[in-house]
Amino acid sequence: MAAPKERANFQKAGALWNRFVHLRIAGALTAAILFVTPALDAGITRIQIISRGPAFGGYSFPKVGTYERIIGKGFGEISPADRHNHAIVDIGLAPRNANGKVQYSFDFYILKPTDLNKGNHKVFYEAPNRGSKLFGNFNRSTGGNDPPAASDPSGSFLAPQGYTMVWSGWDFGAGTDNSNLNLTITLPTAKNPDGSSITGPGYEYIVSPGASFALNYPAATLDQTKATLTHRVHLDDVPQVVPASGWEYANNGTAIRLLPAGTSFIANDIYEFSYIAKDPMVNGIGFAAVRDFNSFLRYALKDSAGTANPLAGDVTRIYTFAVSQPARMLNDFRNLGFNEDESGKIVFDGLLQWIAAGDGINMNYRFSQPARTERNRQDQLYVEGVFPFANRRSTDPITGTTAGRYDKCTKTKTCPLGMEVYSANEYWVKAASLFTTDPSGTMDLPDHPMARYYFISSHQHGTGNAAAKGNCQQLQNPLDSAPVLRALFVAMDEWSTKGIAPPPNAVPRLADGTLVPPMPQSKVGFPKIPGVAYTGLMSTRYLFNYGADFYSTGIMAINPPAVKPPIFNNRENGPIYPSFVPKTDADGNDIAGVRLPDVTVPLATYTGWALRSGPQANDGCEAAGQYIPFPKTKADRMNSGDPRLSIEERYPSLAAYSSAVEKAIDDMIAKRLMLPEDKPSNVNRLMRAATATGAIAGPSDVRVQP
Repeated sequence: MAAPKERANFQKAGALWNRFVHLRIAGALTAAILFVTPALDAGITRIQIISRGPAFGGYSFPKVGTYERIIGKGFGEISPADRHNHAIVDIGLAPRNANGKVQYSFDFYILKPTDLNKGNHKVFYEAPNRGSKLFGNFNRSTGGNDPPAASDPSGSFLAPQGYTMVWSGWDFGAGTDNSNLNLTITLPTAKNPDGSSITGPGYEYIVSPGASFALNYPAATLDQTKATLTHRVHLDDVPQVVPASGWEYANNGTAIRLLPAGTSFIANDIYEFSYIAKDPMVNGIGFAAVRDFNSFLRYALKDSAGTANPLAGDVTRIYTFAVSQPARMLNDFRNLGFNEDESGKIVFDGLLQWIAAGDGINMNYRFSQPARTERNRQDQLYVEGVFPFANRRSTDPITGTTAGRYDKCTKTKTCPLGMEVYSANEYWVKAASLFTTDPSGTMDLPDHPMARYYFISSHQHGTGNAAAKGNCQQLQNPLDSAPVLRALFVAMDEWSTKGIAPPPNAVPRLADGTLVPPMPQSKVGFPKIPGVAYTGLMSTRYLFNYGADFYSTGIMAINPPAVKPPIFNNRENGPIYPSFVPKTDADGNDIAGVRLPDVTVPLATYTGWALRSGPQANDGCEAAGQYIPFPKTKADRMNSGDPRLSIEERYPSLAAYSSAVEKAIDDMIAKRLMLPEDKPSNVNRLMRAATATGAIAGPSDVRVQP
């Protein structure tokens, strides 16, 4: 619980928090709405088909037939007076058309069965990650923004089932160039009632090399005394001010660069720039754009100009798939009530969320930056993880407010099913334990009836390259969640259409001791492996002070919040929400959760956390995890002092290893955590890995028939 002084300091914030959670509405919104005449129906007003033609080279899928590709642009408008839009910060200050509506436009991309009657009448919607499609690995296809370029469409996951696949732009951070089919959105800029620019505190966190850095918002003044640039090497170093002679504004205040000319930002060092920004985008409209386009595809026959909806009358279900950033967007989408369209109808039936866990997105705030993502040493001071952290209702011990992410949709009966799938990295860099524990840190929360939670044990944030270290001390973690995600997508469909309950939750718990504090090391159970550093580094979830009115308006008076090193567990930086990490076995692999066969029958230690090498040594290595191979032989183990059993000692023969792998995979299939068709490729992959170690006796050429 918060100390009495801390509770008193946040008494006012607590009183305003509930309004912020449910509205997040700009302070000027109420007055602005009074002058809006109730308007005609809004939403998607026009779609423009830019290109339409055969997909996948004309390949015909059995029972489904051919697919077509549709690329276009959508145009929408929303009414600030409509209660469905009240949550959008600064919507009352956005420019309006003659009908009193706020306009926006976006790119879209659709792959659909040429004959919709042969499809399954369901939509797979992926919210793009910074404009890009990331479903390739999940779909068993090649990546890139033009999926029909897949080399073998017959082996893909979605099209053979007859799914229509849809993507649309929602994030202004994706940029404005869609020449490579990067999906973008055009949003209005909020203005003062007299038409002048809105100004406020801007903040940039810079870790990228180069001679200049483009600001997310232009500077309101070029007066360098109104701005501060700092530099440091480690996150917990004291920031050093770069004198005005060491930097300057460039491109009319839309960028900064270092001096003397040609000086570059040092790669991976930390620079922070605080300044007076102007012209904030109304980024929360991105939620409405996702809502309205999917609602249009699901319910409309045509747009206002008479252009036919390409999916008219076909859609019975829409399921989302999102990776990381857009999954966090959909967390807020659900929390803010956007799964109810402007007609009161449901938009999405189910959300498959991969590596988002309990975080939201820096989007529905003034001067927000949706592309930002908090990790151990980056973007710690952008608003991302805010109460309510969980789908289940809980009480914030700091403000005393009770809320949950399903509150709004429960009231309107428009809640989607939630398949919440996340990695170990989210526990270490994003305080994911708050997703399933009371924010006081004293107990596990009850499960939510409309959501399931699946922790992929020992996984990093995405799939790493086991042959490379990058900026990290150890090789990256190569675990691949795609087989589990495919199985859970099928389970979500069966849950929605047939009422078949999905696999039970699989997460670490306080109650059974599989969720523990990150220190001491013995509490976590992580072994002392020679050459592997363990520091217990873990992100701290604070209630930062962004100004007295922030919790009622979404508008910051203080940005960034005032903090001082150390960043982690320093109560001077604000009240802390306790968080925890998964406990490991003697090999260093997580005990709880969904264990991939690589972890059940291991050849290595896999972690969701990693530490940096080089000048920034022992700072967090962000999204990366670690791949730490076991000693090959008993002699290797004895010579190095490694406490982990060697591969030779674990598996007396290749046949024994193969038998254990098949048993592990069969167990996953029985639990509906892997599809039967994914077994052969996974067995072969693991057998190749075992053979490559040279430490297991057996034939060198191992083949497994499908």
